[in-house]
Amino acid sequence: MKGFFITLEGTEGAGKSTLMDFIGDLLSKSGKQVLLTREPGGTKTGEKIRDILLDSNNTGLTDDTELLLMFAARAQHIEEIIKPALALGKVVICDRFTDASYAYQGGGRGVDHTRIKQLEDWVQKGLQADLTLLFDLDVEIGLRRAGKRSEADRFEQEEIGFFQRIRSCYLERAENEPERFKIIDAAKSFEEVKQQITEILQMKKLC
Repeated sequence: MKGFFITLEGTEGAGKSTLMDFIGDLLSKSGKQVLLTREPGGTKTGEKIRDILLDSNNTGLTDDTELLLMFAARAQHIEEIIKPALALGKVVICDRFTDASYAYQGGGRGVDHTRIKQLEDWVQKGLQADLTLLFDLDVEIGLRRAGKRSEADRFEQEEIGFFQRIRSCYLERAENEPERFKIIDAAKSFEEVKQQITEILQMKKLC
């Protein structure tokens, strides 16, 4: 039995992490076995790499180091968590996946997308999300939301242009892959956002 792989993407403060529990509960009530996870992270090794990547004191990381650490965490995550869960027929819901590498390291940092694609092919061996929910929000609004949530991490300390490039990259990827991507208007109220999600999941016959 093959499972179903859902990824949640978006810039800072878009609310995807908060809404992941809602999605998980909705699918569980529909009789699905659900696994919630995140990137970078998801495994003991991945969480240690996450600490390195988000530590605001690690200002000396090169763009290549950042990208390679992301894919190192992803390689462990796929083999240890994602593939076994999908093989058991579970719905895997992941807070960020490879689209984030294209958006943050590609769009934000300017890393050539062909280099990211080489790592994607090597690490994922064809594994892709079945559905990607892109929580889209004006960058300034998102950063204000994120600032109220917690102290800024290494990424959140970047200048606004960094996040505008990320948002543009996400929207371009969504335009190029409309069957996989579904855009959520994250500027709407919490209840309205939940309704958008529910309608998409119903359309996919997941709930």
